[in-house]
Amino acid sequence: MSRPLYQAKAEFFKTLGHPARIRVLELLSQREHAVGEMLPEVGVEATSLSQQLAVLRRAGLVTFRKEGSTVYYSLTSPQVAELLAVARRILTEVLAGQVELLADLQEASPAPPSPPA
Repeated sequence: MSRPLYQAKAEFFKTLGHPARIRVLELLSQREHAVGEMLPEVGVEATSLSQQLAVLRRAGLVTFRKEGSTVYYSLTSPQVAELLAVARRILTEVLAGQVELLADLQEASPAPPSPPA
């Protein structure tokens, strides 16, 4: 029995649910990177980066190649970069709506009482 599509989608989004993995995907959206290049950009220990890359590999989101002792990673599909761009647009719209709401609340709230003299 196959699992429902909504369950597979949930597992896919769980894979994206870690800041280090999102940062790795953002970097790889620009170009292929060596692991050593990503370390300072992701801001985690080498062992943690290795674990996060393994999660992304198992999910089929990244692929790697070795050149001597250097390991290079890249996205398996440009659609991953598109997904990150769509997420950025959604967040921008949501945050813009929150800024508008905050401005409305600030306009509607009475002025704070003045301290006694």
